[in-house]
Amino acid sequence: MIQEIFSSGQLTDLQKKITNKIIQQERLASEEGIELFNFNIGILGILASYLNNKKNQDKVFFNKNFHIEPTNICVYDCVFCSYHRKINQEGSWEYSINDILEKAESYKNSDITEVHIVGGVHPNRDLHYYGEMIRKIKEILPNIHVKAFTAVELDFMIKKAHLNLEEGLLKLKEYGLDSIPGGGAEIFEPEIRKQVCHEKSTAEQWLTIHETAHKIGLPSNATILYGHLENNRHRIEHLDKLRDLQDRTNGFNTFIPLKFKKANNPLSYVGEVNILEDLKMFAISRIYLDNFDHIKAYWPMLGKDVSQISLSFGVDDIDGTIDDSTKIYSMAGAKDQKPTMTTKELIELIKTAGKKPVERDTVYNTIREY
Repeated sequence: MIQEIFSSGQLTDLQKKITNKIIQQERLASEEGIELFNFNIGILGILASYLNNKKNQDKVFFNKNFHIEPTNICVYDCVFCSYHRKINQEGSWEYSINDILEKAESYKNSDITEVHIVGGVHPNRDLHYYGEMIRKIKEILPNIHVKAFTAVELDFMIKKAHLNLEEGLLKLKEYGLDSIPGGGAEIFEPEIRKQVCHEKSTAEQWLTIHETAHKIGLPSNATILYGHLENNRHRIEHLDKLRDLQDRTNGFNTFIPLKFKKANNPLSYVGEVNILEDLKMFAISRIYLDNFDHIKAYWPMLGKDVSQISLSFGVDDIDGTIDDSTKIYSMAGAKDQKPTMTTKELIELIKTAGKKPVERDTVYNTIREY
């Protein structure tokens, strides 16, 4: 199949050179990464699948997880966000710690392995508030992996507690934080970032927070928000910064391209990119991020059908069971308004795509192969 690409007549001389580098697993330069967006989508799928198979064979990973979103009250007002509210605004919520512990109790006798905690940047809650929340969750679920707080949340809560970055992260680790999700990266290009999220932490702050976390033993995920005001060069520049940081720390577990969804936000006028653009973004991420082992399709964002198709475009992870515990994408118009999949449904989705389902923990240790 790989060799047939060269005889297909669909490659320019430059694209043939790039394809050779991909097959030899040589690192692409940024200009070569940008050129990938001009490739035929089918060829990108073949190349991304080839590289994915080298790393993960035919395995597709998932985990058993649930989300806690303590509040959607947020000091920031990002124009792409359909989720945030101000205090007392209609549609806002702020759960008490007791509310959250009650939710944790409901999973006490289950085989859930991860809780994912993210929310708005609440003006009155600092590191110690959230640290105590983690500590109490772990009293109820002592074996749970707590993956919590975007870099933007961390930046605010640590400063509010009057600690420096490393002190704050070490304190949260002491409370029981196990890893960090990848949210808040959005797009690193400064001018575009100003237009879509001008108030929140800068790209440099996001990268510094993750680098510091990796250095003290907290792994993390990485993301991009694509399909809004950015162009292909901005996307590759974003991937470049992530690849450079991964070279230094090897602390990222996975990369998750996140699609801009247009419902209920001031940026809705730009519309949404189509499915071919989604698949292209996944394939190019797999090809360009040579030092990332895993590329995740977040199924509550894409929908189950597109997530399944993405498994033929370099994706090897589709997240987890979720259990209808996140509103971030449903409020932005995602197809699955009540996102939940049973283990049986996840396994069936993966097997139907011709892949081998593997239940993992948060850091990709295998729990069970199906």
